[in-house]
Amino acid sequence: MKVSGFSYVRNGLNYNYPFIQAIKSILPVCDEFVIAVGDSTDGTREAIEAIGDNKIRIIDTIWDETNRKSGKIFGQQANIALRETTGDWAFHIQADECIHENDLNKIYDFIKRADKDERVEGLLFNFLNFYGSYKYLNGSRYQHTREVRVIRNHRNIYSYKDSQGFRRYPSFVDYEKEHKGFKLKVLDTHLPVFHYNYVRRPENMSKKAEFFEKFWHNDQYLEKKYVEKKAFDYYNGIDRVKLFPGTHPSLLKSEVDAEDWEFDPAKITKVMPLKDKVIYFIEDLLQYRFGDYKNYVKIG
Repeated sequence: MKVSGFSYVRNGLNYNYPFIQAIKSILPVCDEFVIAVGDSTDGTREAIEAIGDNKIRIIDTIWDETNRKSGKIFGQQANIALRETTGDWAFHIQADECIHENDLNKIYDFIKRADKDERVEGLLFNFLNFYGSYKYLNGSRYQHTREVRVIRNHRNIYSYKDSQGFRRYPSFVDYEKEHKGFKLKVLDTHLPVFHYNYVRRPENMSKKAEFFEKFWHNDQYLEKKYVEKKAFDYYNGIDRVKLFPGTHPSLLKSEVDAEDWEFDPAKITKVMPLKDKVIYFIEDLLQYRFGDYKNYVKIG
């Protein structure tokens, strides 16, 4: 049984993505790691080469900046890397994600278990979505909490939409024709993916957000929203956060220790509608998310 890791990145240093930590976090359980590196100008490619692991194979790509529909370029880049993998299983890690070292053996055991059951097409993970600070998690019910990150390879399984998850398609041609695909049958690992998409200094977060939204919106939208190069306002874009009670992957220690900006949940300004207050109360009581987005079908 062979396991391939895969990812994609472009100008990861400029936008403060922990992409080196992301790669390193899953290398121990991978026999190879394929990464699509976009046309970067900040030394991203060189930083990946400097890891110095012969498991890593770089695929150089050019991002089509006219492709600005629903973040599809992210899915395209993920698929470029995926289609170069040779393993029986493919482990996807994004440039702002990390796996805790304490969970690697457990994940590998799940892959071995899944390999014996032909029904299983992927493994499901919980997402720890950090927001504003390494101390807090996004507590909003409008943030995805579960997604597939390990897939059985060579079954016409490709990145779904903006690379959030995966689906199986009749063929790659059908995928490119925007066939809706079929949800994967998965085993639930209950293990976490540490997701750091909203943890940066406010001025760096604003730069990253503008870059990200470039592949969703036109120039007029961006010029209006980012007309003033302000620091990112963490307080008006979320209704609540939760204190993170655990430990971060050791690969993130230097970043966690270097946090030097203020994030105070008491300053959140977004007003929560009464309906949401009631729903949150019930969900917290039952420890269950109503209407949670499910891009998968659980087995067992």
